[in-house]
Amino acid sequence: MPRQALLAEFPLKSSLFLGFLPRKCSIFNLFLTCLILGFLSMLWLQLSCTGGDVNKRAIQDEVSSQKSCPQIPRTVNEDPSWGPHRLALLIPFRERFEELMSFVPHMHQYLIQKKILHHIFIINQVDHFRFNRASLINVGFLESGNETDYIAMHDVDLLPLNLDLDYGFPDKGPFHVASPELHPLYHYKTYVGGILLLTKQHYEMCNGMSNRFWGWGREDDEFYRRIKGAELELFRPTGISTGYKTFRHIHDPAWRKRDQKRIAAQKQEQFKVDRAGGLHSVKYRVESRSEVTISGAPCTVLNVLLECDLGHTPWCVFN
Repeated sequence: MPRQALLAEFPLKSSLFLGFLPRKCSIFNLFLTCLILGFLSMLWLQLSCTGGDVNKRAIQDEVSSQKSCPQIPRTVNEDPSWGPHRLALLIPFRERFEELMSFVPHMHQYLIQKKILHHIFIINQVDHFRFNRASLINVGFLESGNETDYIAMHDVDLLPLNLDLDYGFPDKGPFHVASPELHPLYHYKTYVGGILLLTKQHYEMCNGMSNRFWGWGREDDEFYRRIKGAELELFRPTGISTGYKTFRHIHDPAWRKRDQKRIAAQKQEQFKVDRAGGLHSVKYRVESRSEVTISGAPCTVLNVLLECDLGHTPWCVFN
């Protein structure tokens, strides 16, 4: 059959191509049209994929920039003429990031204003056991190095507001900054929590803190007995007129409930003095150590895995 006749027998209707092609066209025109459409489809697909990769990389870069903090020298704004001593702020920590974001820059600027050489350590518990504040302070002490010669056992949710508070070297004995007369919540005479300063020598004399306190509370009360057992005199601030407004307490009990459960023999054991355990019996592993800045304030973050002897303190887990 002649070519012209063949084409006449199979006319191409516009309904098949949604009006894109004329009512009749040749095989060559059809082939050319399909070729153009195929090229445009491939071009669109390539541009779409490339754009997706670019967007993905941009998102990854943004996430990375949010996760990492620019590192700056830890001694920024410090002056060696401030004195021969350097304070190690030991912050026992777990999942309280909103409070940490406020605490680190506040404390850094506060101590700079007071001309206190310092190094902030965030001891972050990353294991699956219950929170153990005392053990984390022991770890912070052991990991703080020789460049610091005294420590502050410091809660992350307690911010000093009065510059008259003393954060200097407590050579005469432990100095309880957050005394019962000033702390916004705890007012009993033997309270030594919140913020307590000790020389490293005095902390050694107390054998650190007991590692038996899993969950919230009582470790400070036991440490008060250790201070007395080491025959150390406890000092507290004088001449502070701001009373219970001396500190800002940023803990929200409705949002962050404390682990106050007492399991099995823990109810009885919490009131006993731990004469055997302490600073050098804490079992742990430092998973990582990072130097970071938060709003320009430098700190060291130690991710710590504590160990628990279930035969000795089975209440380190809930089950």
